[in-house]
Amino acid sequence: MSRRNPSRNVSSSFSGITVSPRTPKHMHADDEAEDEVELSLLREDERREAANGLDVEDSHSLSNEDKKAMVLLCILYLIQGVPLGLALGSVPFILRDQLSYSQLGTFALSGYPYSLKLLWSPIVDSVFFPSVGRRKSWIIPMQFITGTIMLYLSLNVQVLMDDAKHHVTQLTFLFTSLVFFSATQDIAVDGWALNLLSPESLSYASTCQTIGLNTGFFASFTVFLAFNSEAFAAKWGVPHLTLSAYLKFWCVMSYAVSFWLLFMKKEKKEALTEVDLNITAVYKQIWAICKLKHIQRLIIMHLFAKVGWAANEAATSLKMVEKGFLREDLAIAVLIDFPFQITGGWLAANWSRGQYPLRPWLVAFWPRLAFGLMATLIVYWFPRPPITMGFFVFLVIHTVFSSFASTVQFVGISAFHTRISDPLIGGTYMTLLNTFTNMGGTWPKWFVLKGVDMFTVASCKVKGGSTPLISQATECVSETGKAACEQAGGECFIESDGYYTVSALCMLFGVAFLVLYIMPTARKVQELPTSAWRLKMS
Repeated sequence: MSRRNPSRNVSSSFSGITVSPRTPKHMHADDEAEDEVELSLLREDERREAANGLDVEDSHSLSNEDKKAMVLLCILYLIQGVPLGLALGSVPFILRDQLSYSQLGTFALSGYPYSLKLLWSPIVDSVFFPSVGRRKSWIIPMQFITGTIMLYLSLNVQVLMDDAKHHVTQLTFLFTSLVFFSATQDIAVDGWALNLLSPESLSYASTCQTIGLNTGFFASFTVFLAFNSEAFAAKWGVPHLTLSAYLKFWCVMSYAVSFWLLFMKKEKKEALTEVDLNITAVYKQIWAICKLKHIQRLIIMHLFAKVGWAANEAATSLKMVEKGFLREDLAIAVLIDFPFQITGGWLAANWSRGQYPLRPWLVAFWPRLAFGLMATLIVYWFPRPPITMGFFVFLVIHTVFSSFASTVQFVGISAFHTRISDPLIGGTYMTLLNTFTNMGGTWPKWFVLKGVDMFTVASCKVKGGSTPLISQATECVSETGKAACEQAGGECFIESDGYYTVSALCMLFGVAFLVLYIMPTARKVQELPTSAWRLKMS
């Protein structure tokens, strides 16, 4: 069941998302026996590469059909990246002026569907209309639905955003729905990639995925944030882009691509086995994988591995904007970082080859924790705006190196997952592992943002008054307390910022968990033979 959870690491909260390489789905017993004979004729290093789903030789020219298929895949992944860029990137920054960190934590739940696709991916794989096509049966309606949600948002978003504190639940529901339907479309696109591309070109599916998802994400995050800024539009003489207009544009694009798929693109029929259509069998496979002791250790490691820099990823950028860093400058910094991430991915891929793919993943832990600490200090000593060009360059360099460490970890863990996944059920295996990897970067965000408010000590003081107007400090942390303070002619003073407390707790836990659990566990599981990760198939 070929699946993966989305894309590679990207600055901001998108970095919690992982791409799974494609692997063959099922092999018959006779084919397996044949392959075993063929593998025995290979040298040891070639046998290991073949067992991991890698070709000994992978150089060939792309056919015109493959090129057309790659363009289509890039477009379909691009449409998926747009909701992610909005939900995980730009919208939280726009809402920061109106919402508390606790309310932003509620909105952060909208990104969860992309980390939980495994729960319903077998249904998407197995239920379809033969007359429409196995993959088009899901892709077309999902794109129509996402387009319709974006149309509804475009007509109502101004009202919702202008009074966001009273519409947090509605905004969260709408963007969660948007991400959910995009994630469901993603499941079908993943499966279609196996049929659209020739067997020799399957390795390019992840390339299409990376290009499409990242382009869509950055268009909705960095590019949109810049053009949405009136100051940026006035400075560079470009039109001011509203969220409503942006949503309408992508609504039209979703409808257009859906109609083209419906009337112009034919889907090839796939040779399906009974297992392909048996939803229960796939869920049983998932449960059988989870019962492996090595997988259980790996799951625990994945679920808590990213806690160390969770505060940095969830709140640092918001804090910088709060201290006066312009949203469009932040967008430019992330945009500059993008080509460096691509280069870093290629370098990290070379480093992760061989028998110890987890080695770079482990080594990169220390710089990621160090850059997280540095980010906290940057927020603490953030200068009064406007910031100098020297400080902006320093922020860009910090972002580039931090992203490179993140990229090294992503490539290392992906290489390890590819190595241990059972080729008989490669897609299911990969999706399960990446689900827990993604969850490890998703679940701490809600607690981090809630914790920032919980540990913040603030009071309301009337100008010229010597005593606080409101005795309870938390009254000047919540939006209600801030509004009451403002109405009384007072001003909120932060005596202790909970961001630093949460950041310290996360980093202390990250260091302790790394030394006491991750390092010994990673070394043990890396030394296990491939056979230890295989299921006994009846």
